[in-house]
Amino acid sequence: MLSFHWPWFGLLLPVPLLAWLWGRWRVRSRDHRPAQVPQDALLHPALERLGEAFASRPLTPARLRQWRWLLPLVWTALVLALMRPQWLQLHREVSTRGHDILLAIDVSRSMEALDFSAGGRRVPRLAVVKGVVSRFIDGRQGDRIGLVLFGSHAYVLSPLTQDVQAVKALLDQVETRVAGDGTAMGDAIGLGVRKLRERPPGARVMVLVTDGESTMGSLPPRVAARLAAAEGIRIYTIGVGSKGLVPIVENGRMKQVRMELDEALLQAIARETGGAYFRATDTGALEQIYHRIDRLEKTEGRSRSVMVPTPLYRWPLAVAMAGLLWLGLFPDGLRRPQWAPAGARDG
Repeated sequence: MLSFHWPWFGLLLPVPLLAWLWGRWRVRSRDHRPAQVPQDALLHPALERLGEAFASRPLTPARLRQWRWLLPLVWTALVLALMRPQWLQLHREVSTRGHDILLAIDVSRSMEALDFSAGGRRVPRLAVVKGVVSRFIDGRQGDRIGLVLFGSHAYVLSPLTQDVQAVKALLDQVETRVAGDGTAMGDAIGLGVRKLRERPPGARVMVLVTDGESTMGSLPPRVAARLAAAEGIRIYTIGVGSKGLVPIVENGRMKQVRMELDEALLQAIARETGGAYFRATDTGALEQIYHRIDRLEKTEGRSRSVMVPTPLYRWPLAVAMAGLLWLGLFPDGLRRPQWAPAGARDG
């Protein structure tokens, strides 16, 4: 669909015609006035030469025939370029029914602990979390998934999106300690609340995955849980790892470090928001989360039509520039060659 961004510039189209009519009226009114001889005049010593220098070129028939169509064309093209013509293409954006799920992943130093094994060798906790969360994302087709990482600080790695493969790709590149060595669990929940409260109510879900206690942050986890409950956000907490002495590599050496998992806090967060707490070591934990989330009310699908403009002002502007160039190169029009008789050339 053709449209104009500034259509009011179209009022300039009749300006040359109005100026021409005004000029003719001035000439006629001046011709009917009696001639007045000026009493005082300033005489130039070379008045004739001055008049020749500023005299306008005579309007020859060739110029009149050319300007009769070229000047209106140039003016019309310039006005059309000012009106900013554009072609509007209809694009329809459709959102399917689904949940808004924000994944909050702990990437603190403790996620390097080697208390899991795969294929006969020890693997860090973060590798297990990546596998667990990746399988969870695979089962969320149609939902909007976001990703928050937290350590000493919390930040959004991926906003809510239906491109679950992009979220998985970002998750695969996550490393420990990218957000610090601590565990700011309350800040992660608070950041998730701020992002999810912008979404329609009824299907706001947060999955909090951590392996320890809340040791840092400006917002206490229980206060953050109450804020989430007030916004209608359900938090499902997943605890990974074991308590007590666990092996971890520090400075290239294997050491035994005592670590704790605050299951009471994770259970309280889930209970406050209407969610549930699971241990990642439980093979049926993910299936239980799937069933719990599927029973929630999904947000209704929405569609939005957007008109995407494609600017077209370059075309009338090009026509106007070509017309002005023509006037500059051929002010008297294209002259036809005058062929003299053969006898006249011989003479």
